[in-house]
Amino acid sequence: MSTQTESGVRTLSYAEAIHEATDQEMASDPNVIVLGIGVDDAKGIYGTTTGLQEKYGPDRVFDTPLAEDAMTGMIIGAAQAGLRPIHAHIRMDFVLLAMNQLVNVAAKSHYMFGGATSVPIVVRSYIGRSWGQGPQHSQALHSYFMHVPGFKVVAPTNAYDAKGLMTASIRDNNPVMFIEHRLFTATEAEVPEASYEVPFGQARVTRIGADVTIVGISYMALEAYRAAGYLEEVGIDAEVIDPVSLTPLDIDTIHKSVKKTGRLLVVDNGWLTCGAGAEIITSVIEAVDGDQPIAVKRMGFEQVTCPTTPGLEDDFYPNAQTIAAAANKMVKGNSSDWAPESRGSVEAAEFKGPF
Repeated sequence: MSTQTESGVRTLSYAEAIHEATDQEMASDPNVIVLGIGVDDAKGIYGTTTGLQEKYGPDRVFDTPLAEDAMTGMIIGAAQAGLRPIHAHIRMDFVLLAMNQLVNVAAKSHYMFGGATSVPIVVRSYIGRSWGQGPQHSQALHSYFMHVPGFKVVAPTNAYDAKGLMTASIRDNNPVMFIEHRLFTATEAEVPEASYEVPFGQARVTRIGADVTIVGISYMALEAYRAAGYLEEVGIDAEVIDPVSLTPLDIDTIHKSVKKTGRLLVVDNGWLTCGAGAEIITSVIEAVDGDQPIAVKRMGFEQVTCPTTPGLEDDFYPNAQTIAAAANKMVKGNSSDWAPESRGSVEAAEFKGPF
């Protein structure tokens, strides 16, 4: 539920921000439609689509069958005919069922037809752990889409960016992969009521520091911010960057930070092989071009299938403690074996963000 602080500043949850952006764009543009499994359910995809069907009717907001490939083909055709579909997937894993339509049709049509057609679709997909999502329901596949020309890929981590990027994505004439981590759903931030856009390709520095640059993707931006708090206790000043937009990617902001710190730790919310972390590190090294020595390191999923049990999950996913320990070694050397003690489970809903 939206609230106001003592100073009267309006706050929304991440889910409310997605809902408000969708509602505002549907009100202003009759070509915007919403579809997906569960969009008309009472819970409405974590509350992001609740009440939209009642407001705009079943022609513009409707449930779909378990036919991701067919439904994706349908929205591509609808987009080419002038509509602006938002296709919601409760799990990103299910997007794999529509890869041919997305990669070979949606991403390529503008190029193949010499700019005569556009495919303005937004593909919403949830990623991440929580109560044991397991091998087929917790994968983060953003690097697949970063690899394909024609896509824009975004992963907002707070309610302000979620609303602004959803608005920008709906209005954009390119297919946009909009990645939402389920643990952000209840987190809150200050969000303007009026419609606004957050630009693609603009990273956000969430904490200024001088000793090491930590780039956190999706939920790892939150864990990186927490890790900086642990590092501060041992005299290490970490700068934390949230890329926000993965394609286009704001390497300039990351490069500027690394020129200052000389160290880059990228923490991905996915596997390391051919991942976003490798792309970011390589791009920074190319930008540095031998001008200064820099230390680099990647963290992400262990190279095994996503586990289900909480005990295995704790070893599989990076967290604030493991990130802090890795950054400490980068600054103080491999001989340092310091690792912070856990302060216990910290729910994402408690994190209000530095924004």
